[in-house]
Amino acid sequence: MNEIIAKTIENLKKNNFNPVFCESKDEANKTILSLINKGDTIASGGSVTLDSLGILDAIRNGEYNFLDRYKEGLTRPEIEQIFRKSFFADCYLSSSNAVTEDGELYNVDGNSNRIAAIAFGPKKVIIVVGKNKIVKNLDEAVVRVKNIAAPKNTQRLNCDTYCKLKGHCVSIDNGEGDLMGKGCMSDDRICVNTLISSRQRIKDRTTVIIVNENLGY
Repeated sequence: MNEIIAKTIENLKKNNFNPVFCESKDEANKTILSLINKGDTIASGGSVTLDSLGILDAIRNGEYNFLDRYKEGLTRPEIEQIFRKSFFADCYLSSSNAVTEDGELYNVDGNSNRIAAIAFGPKKVIIVVGKNKIVKNLDEAVVRVKNIAAPKNTQRLNCDTYCKLKGHCVSIDNGEGDLMGKGCMSDDRICVNTLISSRQRIKDRTTVIIVNENLGY
């Protein structure tokens, strides 16, 4: 691994995360499966990274109690019920919008079910990130979301937002200094609530798998 990844892993450890380095998506999948038990209740956040891994298909094999938010035919109230049940899961799978070299996770959500579960509820959290999501500090994490994650996700989800149209947040064009809470006034806005995960009280509750590939937004 390179120096930046090594530094990030060292600081994640200092912050009571359980960091794991994987060379490939295949190795990451095997690592995830080694961390969960047959019969576990598994939930997940919306994630392009998880989709690219194929891990959700792997846990749809009947050996786990997967709270599948993507199951065909679900109504919106049924999906929201899955979001609530996810707090009682044995394991929650997700990605992160950014990971700082200082060992922090930075996440921004619209519905906020994902950041809520990352912060509290599930017994175990597994975060998978590609090396492209490592940033120097929280300032860079904020900019990464405004310029990359939010625009690409609004395009994927077909949200009626400024960043979907322009490819970056309106706060960039406005030249606003403190960007974290700034954004458009659309009801479709996906940067609604922000979670910064720094030093954790419960050691090793959250495993952060850093994959030596570019994954997700």
